[in-house]
Amino acid sequence: MVGTEFFGNFDLASAAIWGFWIFFALLVFYLQTENMREGYPLETDDGAPAPNQGPFPVPKDKTFVLPHGRGEVTVPSGQHPDRPVLALQRTSKAAGSPYVPTGDPMMDGVGPASWAPRRDVPELDAHGHVKIKPMTSLPDFAFSAGTDPRGKPVVTGDGEVVGRVIDMWVDVPEQLVRYLTMDVNPEGSGQTRLIPINFARIKSDRVVVRSLYAHNIAGIPGIKNSEEVTLLEEEKVMAYFGGGTLYADPARIEPQI
Repeated sequence: MVGTEFFGNFDLASAAIWGFWIFFALLVFYLQTENMREGYPLETDDGAPAPNQGPFPVPKDKTFVLPHGRGEVTVPSGQHPDRPVLALQRTSKAAGSPYVPTGDPMMDGVGPASWAPRRDVPELDAHGHVKIKPMTSLPDFAFSAGTDPRGKPVVTGDGEVVGRVIDMWVDVPEQLVRYLTMDVNPEGSGQTRLIPINFARIKSDRVVVRSLYAHNIAGIPGIKNSEEVTLLEEEKVMAYFGGGTLYADPARIEPQI
């Protein structure tokens, strides 16, 4: 018999289970190192290399060819190595102490107003087409349900009227509204800014943006192209509105009961 003559006293079941555990350990090692292609090596809050980098080594460089002719990306060395000095100060020397802004947090991009340096190109769908577009450039799209925000005044958290909605930006493949276009002058100055739809509350007679106050409107990051918005521009706009939920009014920073 094969089990007696070929293997002899060799325990085939034991070999199988040990082979499985070795394979499983190698798989965990591979998946963990592949997961470390972004955000590594680790840094402290001050930007210095972290003393404890973990048990797994940073993987070797791998180059990914991006679709639709958008070049190549090499990670982990292709990450953004130059970290800007953030306008933050630690409240105590103890590790884990919170940081407080030292300047204008809304403009410095810290705390809830922080943003990541994403690529300054529009997001594309699976077919290589720009994913988010204004509705005025989409003849096949029309508003069909709910309250149409176009033409309604925009009211900030302090009750001031700061503009009016003139258009909506649609995620074409998802068929969702992502942004509202606001003319920052109710009289129609032509200067526009984007409002993320999740920060807007559409009422019957107005659009309310509670995260910002009137004096914050001028600081909303703009976009270069009226027909498309890049990933970096989206990141900055969302971060600005998110930062307003805490920094628009100094009273918001105080403890809330």
